[in-house]
Amino acid sequence: MGQAEGKLQKKLKPRHISFMAMGGVIGTGIFKGSAETIGLAGPGVVISYIIAGLLLLVVMAAMAEMATVYPNRNMKDFVREAFGEKVSFVMGWMYCFMWLSVCIIEIIAAGSFLQYWFPAVPLWALSLASAAFIILINLLSVGTFGEFEFWLAGIKIAMIIIFIALGAGLIFGIIPSEHTPYLENFTKSGGFLPNGWTSVFSAMLVVMFSYGGSELIGLTLTETENAERILPKVVGNFILRIILFFTLPILVICGLIPWNEVGPESSPFVQVLSSTGLSGAAHIMNFILVTAVLSAANSGIYGASRMLFSMAAAGEAPQALAKTNRKGSPVYTLYLCAVILLAGALLGFFAQDQLFRVLMAVPGFVVMLVWICIALSQLKLRGKYPVKPAFKVWGYPYVTGAVILCLSVIAVMFLFDQQNRLSIGICLAVLLVLIVWSFIRFRGQRRA
Repeated sequence: MGQAEGKLQKKLKPRHISFMAMGGVIGTGIFKGSAETIGLAGPGVVISYIIAGLLLLVVMAAMAEMATVYPNRNMKDFVREAFGEKVSFVMGWMYCFMWLSVCIIEIIAAGSFLQYWFPAVPLWALSLASAAFIILINLLSVGTFGEFEFWLAGIKIAMIIIFIALGAGLIFGIIPSEHTPYLENFTKSGGFLPNGWTSVFSAMLVVMFSYGGSELIGLTLTETENAERILPKVVGNFILRIILFFTLPILVICGLIPWNEVGPESSPFVQVLSSTGLSGAAHIMNFILVTAVLSAANSGIYGASRMLFSMAAAGEAPQALAKTNRKGSPVYTLYLCAVILLAGALLGFFAQDQLFRVLMAVPGFVVMLVWICIALSQLKLRGKYPVKPAFKVWGYPYVTGAVILCLSVIAVMFLFDQQNRLSIGICLAVLLVLIVWSFIRFRGQRRA
């Protein structure tokens, strides 16, 4: 039975936090999106991933710093503290919009991968089954959810490590094959940066989509014991792992297949394993892909439901969404997410290709806005902290300011990207509606 003033359980451990955030990041973006980034910048796309990783490091460090000053609060609370309820309200709803878009992408992707084994079952039915599975996991206790996501993301990460080791063995001739490429694929077909340095920045649009979800750590703070002490340690380890899990597989892919032969029709991971001639490689890779997208959807539902719960608790969303069940799960926010996932799966039945194209660019753009808000909050709050932070972002205010500038430039690049014009138009329309709604919602109110 729920209660009006629900409380989230503090059951998440450091390993749960790290793997949940990695689960949200390592999904369609790397397994499918890497084909697009390699096509844009060739092997040199690893530079895009490293630059984005460094930007992400500062954003995450800013969250860690604010968490040591404002315990038992999440990233939306930091934005509220810095800029008031209007900005917090708009950012919170945009973040929910982003994660629900991601979840719809992931469950439709899961359905399409499952069709490899069940070709007679329609896509919408497999997508619905995937959505039901994810909602069920989220309705379990917070500790059980964290444990499940730890293992789900763990399988995915283990498979990436095996892929890196196998690929490196093939590249350097440790594992015998018909042709040992060594490093020749990094220098031929135009070299390491075949499309010039500008392509590194063009690829950033897709890379930011791939890295979106890392800030999930900022929503786990209210469900983690001693978050203010644990978070700074988690952030450093997490960033290093993320950069390695993105850059090393891409170096393996480009080392085994010439960059201009990586096709968009299937995952580059599948193409590499198929080219090795390993028996059962396609089945193994399909299992990894299903695990990856289900894990990403699992983390996405967590992100959307916790943000909605936080907003309801602050009076920025219907009060019923602040209700929890006996296990400490925000049950009504999960029901709302379930309805939206159901609608998304049915939309996939009518317009799968169009839905994919429209939704894919939404997360990248919204992630930019969220990261900018987090960095701006740290920049504004540093001089007003009620207590001395136990952890500080390096080079304040110059490092934070430089990151805000870089993220703003990438966000503007999104606006002028012709391929994503419809998606960005939808994002801007939603943003405008939320801004108007925030003025109506908080009309006549003053910040306490």
